[in-house]
Amino acid sequence: MRIAIIGASSNRAKYGNKAVRSYVSQGNEVFPINPTETEIEGLKAYSSILDVPGSIDRVALYVPPKVGVTLLEDIAAKGVKEVFVNPGAESDELFAKGTELNLVLVYACAIVEIGDSPSQY
Repeated sequence: MRIAIIGASSNRAKYGNKAVRSYVSQGNEVFPINPTETEIEGLKAYSSILDVPGSIDRVALYVPPKVGVTLLEDIAAKGVKEVFVNPGAESDELFAKGTELNLVLVYACAIVEIGDSPSQY
């Protein structure tokens, strides 16, 4: 699976970093998205999902809801199949806009969904 982690971080205590490590450990192709980082966990970081070459199967959001809402149009334009809205990234506005854009939004921990635990990382 090709997954973009939006809100990826080089800070290993943050969930955006734990998600990068979790998905990599399971053999996924991971694309960290963070406009202020150039590399996260040895992977090239992209400033926007639109900068990632090729298609993306899943996005995991690790940003505040007000930021996430501003990114939904780019996620939709990229043709992403599903968006995991992790706890803390959700809002009524985000879900309403995502639905309006015909995105498949899943409110769940993206790390737990693949059978890992954030405490492992």
